[in-house]
Order: sequence, then structure tokens, then C-alpha cells
Amino acid sequence: VQLVETGGGMVQPGGSLRLSCAASGFTISAFDMNWVRQTPGKGPEWVSRFNTGAGGTFYADSVKGRFTISRDNAKNTLDLQMNNLKPEDTALYYCVLGIDFWGQGIQVTVSS
Repeated sequence: VQLVETGGGMVQPGGSLRLSCAASGFTISAFDMNWVRQTPGKGPEWVSRFNTGAGGTFYADSVKGRFTISRDNAKNTLDLQMNNLKPEDTALYYCVLGIDFWGQGIQVTVSS
């Protein structure tokens, strides 16, 4: 099982980034998939979830209306489109299978 995140980087406030998580060794549509972020000195913060089955999506209040989670079953990938980014969105973002298996993380920095 492997999760590899791509698409991070540095952007100015108000900008956009799209994160992608490529999964291998399992089928992401069969599991709940999450994006979680973490900043130094703070605990992990759940950001968004894409449920298995009917595929309901859920968001933390802090990102609702700005972030969109999506899943591409053909590519076996999970994406996170992040718009109107704010400095407080700066964090290491992780793709998580359920609650147990985490990718290596990718840095997102929002700064002017």
C-alpha cells in the first residue's frame, strides 16, 4: 500500500493549488479517504473526507467553500482543489487511507 502526494508549493494569499494523492496497492473507492494537515507545534487537523460507497464529501469548517475534494476511480487518485488560500492554510498536507495509513505529506505554504 502506498500513497504519494503531489502538487504542493508556495502561493500568495488568494491563490490556488491542487493536491493529488496517487494510491497503489488498493482501490481508493473501497475506502474512506481523508486529507489531514499539520503545522509545527500543533496536532493534526482533519481537512476533508471522501466516503466510500455513495461517495459523500465532508469538510472542516475552516476550509468549507474554499476546498473541494474529488476522486478519480480510473486513475485511483484523490485530489484536493484549494482556492482562496489563506496564510493559516500553511501546513504539511497528508493523504490518509481511513485513519491508519498516511502518505509522506506535502508542504503547502501561503505567503506574500
